[in-house]
Amino acid sequence: MNKKSKHIEIVRSTIKGLSSMSLVSCDAIYRVLSKHFTEVGISIVNSVTDLESLVVSQPDLVFLGMEFVLTDSLLPEETEPQKIWVSGYLDDHKIPYTGSSQAAFELGRDKPQAKERILKANLRTPGYFVIKRYQLLEKDDITINFPLFIKPTNRGGGVGINSGSIVYSFEQLQARVDSINAHFDSGSLIEEYLPGREFSVAILKDELSDDYRVMPIELIAPADKNGCRILSRQVKSSNTEQALEVNDECLKSEVKTLAMNVFSALGARDYGRIDIRLDEQGTPHFLEANLIPSLISGYGSFPKACKINIGADHESMIIQIVNLGLCRADCLDEPDIIDDLVMLSENMSFERT
Repeated sequence: MNKKSKHIEIVRSTIKGLSSMSLVSCDAIYRVLSKHFTEVGISIVNSVTDLESLVVSQPDLVFLGMEFVLTDSLLPEETEPQKIWVSGYLDDHKIPYTGSSQAAFELGRDKPQAKERILKANLRTPGYFVIKRYQLLEKDDITINFPLFIKPTNRGGGVGINSGSIVYSFEQLQARVDSINAHFDSGSLIEEYLPGREFSVAILKDELSDDYRVMPIELIAPADKNGCRILSRQVKSSNTEQALEVNDECLKSEVKTLAMNVFSALGARDYGRIDIRLDEQGTPHFLEANLIPSLISGYGSFPKACKINIGADHESMIIQIVNLGLCRADCLDEPDIIDDLVMLSENMSFERT
């Protein structure tokens, strides 16, 4: 196989809470890209200085594995470091990257804002309210009925979620809010608890047709001590949830439609994951979005959904994501490059539907 003459830089952070890409995932992506491109590097971006160095290297494409870095110092009026969004910074310096833009990442990161956007688009999501950091919780703050589900407002990947996330009383709610405040320095998103089945939907654009593949799977977590099935941080990290094909065509259509509408409402592009749960009547509701989902082969719902729905293996999935970034960068004007990518897509283990 002739390698494409492109410089692809994989970007992640070693600071906890900044990177959306693990070392294992990074190494696997590096091995795949090294087979197809002449220059592949890994940049650790832990600071603004690291971000500046990345720009100096002038890669043809950044494979984005993080959303932002924090400024190195505080201004007098600031109480916490400001975020420098990697995607926005790269846009400013005309360097293309994989996945969504800053605006979509900001929405995906801020769960309450994402839910507000979804509601404005007339899409379903559980009723909710927010308790800010250090805000005193009062009984009058509760505007929805128990049981309730609580999670940090600005975390993903199941962080801050466990068997204690479902609460049935004001006392349990107060204890959970205090715990999230103390352990995650975060506000709390408090939602109606939906007792139905849970689905994860991988969305991946096809650079040859501009259509989106919308690929749902049902996720079934092991029952906890209370008999509840919660996709907690522990369940996700141990990879113990079942991932099943969705065979009910009517339900599958409803879940796919909601997921794609949410993806569009958030302004996302190229690829991402939308999580959905059914209420007691079986109606799908949006839970949250992850626009840099885990891409480890056999781990995480995005690769599993690609494999179950369209037969895409890890290599073809990664190359597809990179091709989308290169297409958007207008790097594919030459006919021979386009022909090479068409041939590559056809030769991958990628069953079209």
